[in-house]
Amino acid sequence: MSETNENNIPEGAPEGCGGSCSSCGMDCSSRKDPADLIASPHPESKISHVIGVVSGKGGVGKSAVTELLAVTFAKAGKKVGILDADITGPSIPKAFGMKERATGNETTIFPVTSKKLGIDVMSINLLLENDTDPVVWRGPVIGGTVKQFYTDVLWKDIDYLFVDMPPGTGDVALTVFQSIPLDGIVVVTTPQDLVSMIVGKAIHMAGLMNIPVLGIVENMSYALCPDCGKKIHIFGESKIADVAGEYSVPVLAQLPITSELAKACDAGTIEDFDDDAVIEAISNCLPVLK
Repeated sequence: MSETNENNIPEGAPEGCGGSCSSCGMDCSSRKDPADLIASPHPESKISHVIGVVSGKGGVGKSAVTELLAVTFAKAGKKVGILDADITGPSIPKAFGMKERATGNETTIFPVTSKKLGIDVMSINLLLENDTDPVVWRGPVIGGTVKQFYTDVLWKDIDYLFVDMPPGTGDVALTVFQSIPLDGIVVVTTPQDLVSMIVGKAIHMAGLMNIPVLGIVENMSYALCPDCGKKIHIFGESKIADVAGEYSVPVLAQLPITSELAKACDAGTIEDFDDDAVIEAISNCLPVLK
């Protein structure tokens, strides 16, 4: 198979090659088998399942859904890890109240483990001197860092590794889809008219990469009236069932809007979050993702 340079472009490739053979239709002599793009984890890592959490746009609560999935699976007795692939907008450590820095040696990076449920987390904010320091890097560098979070981090005895993806379908998403052996993705969206387009972008990209779509989580689906318990559809009636039917994927959960979730993430107490409506909805993901 062809050798590659530092940008993962095969030697002798035609001009304009981006190194993304699995999504390219060109029939060139330097073309690589998609299987050759998959990275190997750390030699001592043991990961049973890898699930990507994606969205077609930002601001839909993708990281919060990742955190809720991780906490729910950990409370169900699974050993869980979170690979925070959102390099320029990392939020996972704050939600878990992590203030320490990740450590390592010449060959290994050790994730930080949450204190209550033992969830292993790797995020760029666990490596920065200050968590407000911006990451001003170009796409290939960011993609390389995400790949290192899979290859150089010791993910020990992990039942479920959740990958919190950045929004959209750009460089990092492509790196994850090509380099990390995903068992499938969960698409996060909100109940707005844009939903069909947003979900469609993520699902079509997954199709190009031959990644299974496990289902859709609709965040901010409704709010509960504090007096009567009636569901209030702030963004209008949900269209998620129609969209899911259009793409033949299941709706895994419809999560309500709750200020308590935002407070828990801000306070670093996501592991203590116990809103009944949210917990019941996210728990519906358990049998499907297992």
